[in-house]
Formats: sequence, structure tokens, C-alpha cells
Amino acid sequence: MAIANAPTAKGKEAAKGLKQAAKKEEKKVEAKTGRDLKKGEKRFEERSKSSDGKSAGAKQK
Repeated sequence: MAIANAPTAKGKEAAKGLKQAAKKEEKKVEAKTGRDLKKGEKRFEERSKSSDGKSAGAKQK
């Protein structure tokens, strides 16, 4: 859920905290591996393949 879509102030704070934690974790992983993590569509495809070796398009057929 996007921060702007959260219905309450408490929800917005929680979403903001989650986003910051995810960004911090991503930076830590990138530093540890020595390369940037894939973003957007490339990351979706990478995650899809890592689960069972098939691309998202192949799974839908």
C-alpha cells in the first residue's frame, strides 16, 4: 500500500516506516553482494524465475 493511500495517520506512519526499513535492508544487501539489486520489471522477472525456474509469461501459458 502506498503511503498516500493509507486511511489513517497511524497507517501512514506504519507505511513510511516499512518503506524506510525496506530501503535500509536493500542497501545492506547491495553492499554485501557488491552489486545493485534489480528494480521494477527486471526484479519481478528475477523473483519469478528464482521460485521455480520459469518466467512469469511461461507460467501463464
